[in-house]
Amino acid sequence: MHAKHNIGILGATGMVGQRFIQLLENHPWFNITWLAASDRSSGKPYGEAVRWKLDTPLPAHIAAMPVSPATPQGAPSIIFAALDSDIARDMEPKFAAAGCAVISNSSAFRMQADVPLVIPEVNADHLALLEEQSWRKSSGGYIVTNPNCSAIGLVLALKPIEERFGIRAIFVSTMQAVSGAGYPGVPSLDILGNVVPFIRNEEEKLEEETGKLLGKLHGKHITHLDAKVSAHCNRVAVEDGHTESVSIQLRTPATREQILDAWREFQPLRGMNLPTAPDQPVEFDSAVDRPQPRLDRMRGRGMASVTGRLRPCSLLDWKFTVLSHNTIRGAAGAALLNAELLAAQGKLQPAGAAQSATGARA
Repeated sequence: MHAKHNIGILGATGMVGQRFIQLLENHPWFNITWLAASDRSSGKPYGEAVRWKLDTPLPAHIAAMPVSPATPQGAPSIIFAALDSDIARDMEPKFAAAGCAVISNSSAFRMQADVPLVIPEVNADHLALLEEQSWRKSSGGYIVTNPNCSAIGLVLALKPIEERFGIRAIFVSTMQAVSGAGYPGVPSLDILGNVVPFIRNEEEKLEEETGKLLGKLHGKHITHLDAKVSAHCNRVAVEDGHTESVSIQLRTPATREQILDAWREFQPLRGMNLPTAPDQPVEFDSAVDRPQPRLDRMRGRGMASVTGRLRPCSLLDWKFTVLSHNTIRGAAGAALLNAELLAAQGKLQPAGAAQSATGARA
């Protein structure tokens, strides 16, 4: 790679924003030069504005960096967005219209027809959609999104199976960590010793996004996967790591060994040398009681989808367990890997000369 790309983080004080900072520290391709958050944080040193909650120290140079207003003026041309969906719906288009590449973790535009919803190992070809965005055509900017935190681990495990055998139906029941609710998350008296069988809009996201992610790009449109998807989503008293119990019905019969081969041989990014990509996107653990969040969520530096307990299903064909780290692979790490793929494809330099819409950039 050439000189590092300067990047900014929208929503920098939140939990996903903090993960971005943690993952970008010493990144070989990207350099944080701009941080933005709510109006109450604007103008403060980041170290004063944030309640740092991660298990690595806040880098001193980031702590000293001032928090900027959340506007495109003065922002770099590459933005990692970690915003609530309602805020993102208003703010992200402003940055795209100003010529920024917006790599978003928000749900606000995931299902918009011309916005790529991308897992690099699964549907990198969907990035072609960004060329159809009005922002791209007018200013060079665009929006690319990563999926819901529960969809990523599931779809990584499904993709190699769908490629080889086809899938007719998917049933999934999730056990989702409290960190998925952001900080401070779920009140302790609601979650300790308890399971909350409802996460607002989560089941709808999981069902819809799975279809788009596993769909096929035909010209300027995506044809969603022709499969039934049923999801139950539950919040459990786990800090990090979403666990999912999955049953699938195949279009072509497959043996256990054939499914294991599909997972083991699934390495679509091999040779691309993307810094955040795991060596093995889907890791299978043969132990009878794995995967477990406490023991397995950091496989592949938190970027792997860990599967286990593959066995016949008496209702469908096969069932298994899948685990993924919800704030790394399911959030900041997913967006970072999307940015690395965009960089490798030469798409992080805004098209045309309209980058000047916001004036000189950092």
